[in-house]
Amino acid sequence: MEEESTQNTASTNRDDEKRRFILQVVQPGLAGLMDGTVSSLAPLFAAALATQNSRTAFLVGLATALGAGISMAFSEALSDDGKISGRGSPWTRGLVEGIMTFLGAIGHALPFLIPHFWTAFTVASVVVAIELVVIAYIRNKYMDTPFLRAAFQIIVGGTIVLAVGILIGKS
Repeated sequence: MEEESTQNTASTNRDDEKRRFILQVVQPGLAGLMDGTVSSLAPLFAAALATQNSRTAFLVGLATALGAGISMAFSEALSDDGKISGRGSPWTRGLVEGIMTFLGAIGHALPFLIPHFWTAFTVASVVVAIELVVIAYIRNKYMDTPFLRAAFQIIVGGTIVLAVGILIGKS
């Protein structure tokens, strides 16, 4: 009887620890990754197509990644002190969300370090596709979202934002 109680307590502790990890790290990290990846597509690809200059596109991407990372870090850190929601330290969540926002946005800006514009543009487009699949995988693994649903949702959203950037950049 005592052994069963110990096992139940251990199982409950593992479940609580997993829930805390999801609330304090995965959820803000995923929100940052999604925001950084998707919201930076329009300005980066608009600037890239409007100028057809890799350096300019990279600078726009870098500024977007840094600005979005800082903004999302403060937004998360100041949104909830974690006491009522149980989401943990706001500064930890803010740091996680800010870093992941930066990483999501910088990923498809880095290819514009390639001097040949169309090569950089093609590589950046492939990186975007990879980023969207990674986000779907994370949503599947940690948030129990079926992979195809997660992929469909993030790809539709990403495609809409990318199309906006392309249309603006070509105008």
